[in-house]
Amino acid sequence: MTRPQLDVTALGPISVPRLSDAIAEQIRDLIEGQDLQEGTKLPSERVLAERFGTSRPTVSQAIRTLALRGLVESRRGSGAYVLRRLDPDDVPQVPSLLSPDAGNLDALVELRGWLEGLGVQHAGAADLGGVRRALERLAESVGETSTWIAADTVFHAAVVRLAGNPVLTTLYERVHTSLLEHEYRAWVERDEVPAWLAPSEAGSQMALHEPIVAALERGDTAAALVACDRHNQVMREHLLRSPQP
Repeated sequence: MTRPQLDVTALGPISVPRLSDAIAEQIRDLIEGQDLQEGTKLPSERVLAERFGTSRPTVSQAIRTLALRGLVESRRGSGAYVLRRLDPDDVPQVPSLLSPDAGNLDALVELRGWLEGLGVQHAGAADLGGVRRALERLAESVGETSTWIAADTVFHAAVVRLAGNPVLTTLYERVHTSLLEHEYRAWVERDEVPAWLAPSEAGSQMALHEPIVAALERGDTAAALVACDRHNQVMREHLLRSPQP
């Protein structure tokens, strides 16, 4: 009697989370659990590596992952510092639908643009102090990859936050962070700085952000939307040039 063949076509590779991602979550929990305030210096990478029982490069990856989220900034020759704190439920694991690895890159870039546009459209007479401070921090960060990426995340979140809708801001940050993890994969994993973040490109980078604030200060919603769309299109170009998974 011939036994039926076992059909294993439904089985496939299992995605195992990176160790650096798990470390990033623990550091984030440390920041939240001990109520660390902005500007608090984190333990050195050597100390963290010893505590986690891992290598310094793995800890460096974790710090860069937190920089993508705008939670930590790494200052050259000084160490990593808390940039801001989030509520515990603000940035959970990104669902697969929001991952560019699922083939949704164009749709996610478009969605990011829509969400930022909603923030601009509903800004009304909102206080622009947070956006101005975020732009100043961005200008101070040019040429410093980790600090710039973290400041960039904070800047765009501040723009969306003008709408006064915390759900919109949270959704935007999930999409934005998902795209950054794709765009800066080589930087997180191998500390390879992309060409568009070279110090020589500082002027071009600021030229993408300054018009957004200038338009908001004038109360020119149409111009702010155009500036946001320009930034979003350049981001799409960068994503297409990023190493694929």
